[in-house]
Amino acid sequence: MNVAKRKISSFLKAYGPSSLKKILWDKEFASTKWDFIDHTEGDCVYENLEKYARNGSVLDLGCGPGNTANEMANTTYQKYVGVDISEEALAKGRKRTVETGRVGKNFFVQGDFVNYTPAERFDVILFRESMYHVPMARIKETLDRLSSFVKDGGVFIVRMYTADNDSGGKDKPRPLAMIHILETEFEVIEKRVYDGERHPHVLVLRPSRRG
Repeated sequence: MNVAKRKISSFLKAYGPSSLKKILWDKEFASTKWDFIDHTEGDCVYENLEKYARNGSVLDLGCGPGNTANEMANTTYQKYVGVDISEEALAKGRKRTVETGRVGKNFFVQGDFVNYTPAERFDVILFRESMYHVPMARIKETLDRLSSFVKDGGVFIVRMYTADNDSGGKDKPRPLAMIHILETEFEVIEKRVYDGERHPHVLVLRPSRRG
């Protein structure tokens, strides 16, 4: 895929209607494009996630093929709900959940996570790379809406890269702008930047409370 087509696809996957986004993501997860993310054991997100899960519940928005559900330590959470627009991705997560013996605690929901309304409150609401697909103008609105679904003492965790192979290891303006919004609009409990060519960042944020 050339650069122009890749940019159009990325735009539609973030800003397009949910029905179109589902078609695009299902097509990609049905292919081998995202196979390289099927196993991410040892990722820097886990030490942060396990610290704040408090042996409680985790909502993973944009969960993809269920890595988080099956790779975080089994003893550090009681319930996991993963939401993704791609049924193809969720099928991978469900299959792996059977293999890891976590059927009783891992649950998956098909839907557009930007508009998803949880049915309960969670100790952690996780955006693992998925923040890239939230329109910039909707970042604060999205987290404000979800704040009421975070338990008292709970947090948002955002894990994202600020560089990639195309940028030659240099930070890209858009993810930096997203991080600036998060740091400006929410209380940052922890922020860590890990070693790596893609500059992985993890932010732990205190949700806003209304009323």
